[in-house]
Amino acid sequence: MIDRSATYCNCLYYSANALARTITRLAEVAFSPTGLAPSYAFLLMSVNHQPEGITPTELSEIMMLTPSTVTRLVDRMEGKGLVTRASEGRNTIIRPTKAGLELQPRIKEAWRDLKESYAAILGPEADELAACIYRTTKTLEAV
Repeated sequence: MIDRSATYCNCLYYSANALARTITRLAEVAFSPTGLAPSYAFLLMSVNHQPEGITPTELSEIMMLTPSTVTRLVDRMEGKGLVTRASEGRNTIIRPTKAGLELQPRIKEAWRDLKESYAAILGPEADELAACIYRTTKTLEAV
């Protein structure tokens, strides 16, 4: 039988997007108990890590997202009552709410569950694969 999915397997674009779709499905299952999509959960983890406040620019750098995407995520999280936004001089500062901080243990548990689920499939090289993908992303962004 012919493996039709292998048609573009030597294309980094195709393979990376196929991987992204697959890992997104796993992440959505893992993070479903939090009531948040994975991207929102990672944003909240980043904000909770700096409860004194973090700027959208810092979040963009941490999450490797465009500022407009971060703004859209923050808008949604503010609407859910998990973060607040305040202007301080020329900066916007994002802080977690009490509800956002209280969600942190469940988010960390979901993240651990995600890592365990793909490590069970990929084996011990899962961490090495993640590091390699990260390095590749940083290299391509530098161009």
